[in-house]
Amino acid sequence: MKTYKKVVAILLAVLLVAALAACGNKTPEPSGQKYIIASDNAFAPFEYLDTDTNEYVGIDMDILAAIAEDQGFEYEVQNVGFDAALNQVQSGQADGVIAGMTITDERKLTFDFSEGYFDAGQILVVPADSTIESLEDLRGTNVAVKISTQGADYAQSIAEEYGFTVTTYEDSPTMYQAVVQGTNSACFEDDPVARFSIQTQALALKVVGDVINAKPYGFATKLGENADLVAMFNAGLANIKANGVYDTILAKYGY
Repeated sequence: MKTYKKVVAILLAVLLVAALAACGNKTPEPSGQKYIIASDNAFAPFEYLDTDTNEYVGIDMDILAAIAEDQGFEYEVQNVGFDAALNQVQSGQADGVIAGMTITDERKLTFDFSEGYFDAGQILVVPADSTIESLEDLRGTNVAVKISTQGADYAQSIAEEYGFTVTTYEDSPTMYQAVVQGTNSACFEDDPVARFSIQTQALALKVVGDVINAKPYGFATKLGENADLVAMFNAGLANIKANGVYDTILAKYGY
């Protein structure tokens, strides 16, 4: 009888250890709250419409999905365009934004940012047959930019110095076409986005010069709100970097 009880006790102990180990490796249970995440609608390779599936894909979309799975929260993405995405978060229509959004001191006055998840800077983009090779060659021309972006801010900051004017567009595809068609002499765009678009869409464009103002992209929420969401994003980002999922996502898009 004593031997029987001893065996039972050992089995129970083993089962308890196994149960505790399983709990330790378990993905957190969903909180029941579904977060609304705003994003851009045309910023490949970070977010763009896959015309075969009619779904939005990209680095940002995959990173968000991986982090949500790791942290056990639910979300819905609204791909509304970059400027509209920022406005939705500021007005409380969305809980967060992931849209290739550069972390800057100025934006920190309005948003709480996660840790950076990708570094990028701006590059000058011109028609494939253009003779423009530097900022000095922009004098007397009109340059295209995308509204509310770092490229727009940079162009405005140097326009007077280099003697060019600026036209603002709502999205990257429209901006690119304006340059291809000769409406504008050039545009400023995030370097990885410009190179990816030129390569995958066979755009009659090229990049010139060096990358400007390289800084990290971050996930963001309205200042002072949704701190728990930022914390989950950071924790999930650390986990997917540690387990190799992050590198797999970047490799999928050629990085």
